[in-house]
Amino acid sequence: MSQPKLLDTPLYSLLHKDDIRGFNHERPTEGIVDMRGGDFRGLDLRELNANGVDFTDAYFRSADLRGVDLRGCSLEGASLAHAQISGAYFPPELTADEILMSVNFGTRLRYRTK
Repeated sequence: MSQPKLLDTPLYSLLHKDDIRGFNHERPTEGIVDMRGGDFRGLDLRELNANGVDFTDAYFRSADLRGVDLRGCSLEGASLAHAQISGAYFPPELTADEILMSVNFGTRLRYRTK
């Protein structure tokens, strides 16, 4: 299992400074924003524009994701242990059971395959 890491990018630094508006303003309008494997423990990410962000293997322990629309990003392998997720939208490939297992027990998210 990969360990969460501090990423060395200006956009990641903005999130860790609780500057969500700055992140939303500075992020590219097209393409993927690479946040793979990032450590987002305890961050308040409400109002984050997560569209096109790759959160593969990211770690969100105790993060505040309330109201965040995560439908347009990748969460494969991410952990939501004890995160606040009220009102958040998740990709349709993630079942409610999968999300609850991750929030309650810290399991890594696995996308449903048909």
